[in-house]
Amino acid sequence: MKEIKQIVEAYQKIDFSRNRAALATVVRVEGSSYRRTGARMLVMESGEWIGGISGGCLEGDALKKARLAMSQNKATLITYDTSDDDPYQIGVGLGCNGIIDVLITPLDPENEQNAVRQISHCLDHRSPNVLVTVTALNKSNNKIQLGQVFRFDSTEHFSETFTLEPIKAQVKEEIRLALATTKSVSQHYTLADGLTVSLFIEVIPPPIQLYVFGSNYDVYPMVRMAKELGWKVIVVCNPNKMHPSLFETADAVMPKDYVPVIDSYTAAISMCHDYETDYRNLQTLLKTDISYIGLLGPKKRTIKMYDRMQEEGNPITPENENRIYSPVGLDIGANTPEEIALSVCAEIRTNFSGRDANKLKFRNKPIYDS
Repeated sequence: MKEIKQIVEAYQKIDFSRNRAALATVVRVEGSSYRRTGARMLVMESGEWIGGISGGCLEGDALKKARLAMSQNKATLITYDTSDDDPYQIGVGLGCNGIIDVLITPLDPENEQNAVRQISHCLDHRSPNVLVTVTALNKSNNKIQLGQVFRFDSTEHFSETFTLEPIKAQVKEEIRLALATTKSVSQHYTLADGLTVSLFIEVIPPPIQLYVFGSNYDVYPMVRMAKELGWKVIVVCNPNKMHPSLFETADAVMPKDYVPVIDSYTAAISMCHDYETDYRNLQTLLKTDISYIGLLGPKKRTIKMYDRMQEEGNPITPENENRIYSPVGLDIGANTPEEIALSVCAEIRTNFSGRDANKLKFRNKPIYDS
């Protein structure tokens, strides 16, 4: 989501009276690659670009292809085969070992439905969005075009904009399945008139939302680290005690009595260094459906909280204990506030990705889930 935000912000600054632009999107990956489907790169005619579609091996060639697409005002699909032994193939020898399809779409600023404007609608949603992109057509059709992007807001909205009636019901079902699994997919359809269409059905989840409870100096690196990852960060504290820089870095700074708004992509960490405050925060968070509650401090401190809950007639349940991460963070030998922030953010990312945080050298399957 951070990359999407940067692309949208850069797009909004383009003077289209003097410059043209195109969007390059990775729509299919077979085998290994540095970036996965959904990676994007905004290319300006001036030669500047924002985002990326690889680790640097494809961007230069994509810039040339994007300039050609802009001059022709025509979307194009480029295939990079980095597994080929041909020494003249772009990306060979750089360790990618995969086949990558990149869709390059010129951007018309007058078109309210252009690709960047469509993805911009995903920025403020706290639930997954779905974009349906036309990635291949075997012949021209007046109802659908290569590079066209449809946004799924609701069944009614999608039904109005996606006008290829013979496959509309199938596409809506694929969207439903993609949302259920939170996995993007590519689908291919053949119509009775011989038209074949390939669609990239992309699920775009919202950024992780992190609540940081605390007013001490170690809050600042935690907020900076989370913001660098593109997360939405809300600090709950005594605003009068905080340095002005926090108000510029965090998305919001709220008073201590603020009640968090929780969704499926929310995590929280209480790092108040005060037992009673952390205990109150824990009680507040346990009343919600939040999946990650981090508590800074030693394990014996958390056990003391559990014992207190037992004495108060509200014993901790196994389900609730599974939501509590204490001591918070991964065991990386963190010592400084910056290292602790790295440890905590890595654990939060692990929680939402469903990974086990083991070393990649011991992973017996691809790094990226297919």
